[in-house]
Amino acid sequence: MSFTGKYELQSQENFEPFMKALGLPEEQIEKGKDLKSISEIVQDGNKFKFTVTTGSKVLQNEFTIGEETEMEMLTGQKVKTIVHLEGNNKLVAELKGLKSVTEINGDTLTSTLTKGDISYKRISKRL
Repeated sequence: MSFTGKYELQSQENFEPFMKALGLPEEQIEKGKDLKSISEIVQDGNKFKFTVTTGSKVLQNEFTIGEETEMEMLTGQKVKTIVHLEGNNKLVAELKGLKSVTEINGDTLTSTLTKGDISYKRISKRL
């Protein structure tokens, strides 16, 4: 299944507690909690380019399945990771104590970030 497309955030769970656990400043959490974001994914075989635009902030990461890459986290920190494809619709990565799972089902993109016992879930719909 192809991940390629633009997706608009529809709902999110545990945004504030998760961002606090990451160490983001309260002011930044308050600004970000009600902003809708657009995720654009371009898939070319095993190569992916993710661009997430939230307000004026743009986070962009590129990777190839199974190869080490450097990714920028929500905090702005850059970390090395390897992204794996599970089945044909789930991308999984470990980023410095953070597990990222992005799954596509039809026109729904679900992203779950887990740090310790706190999970942050984002559900987006294809535009």
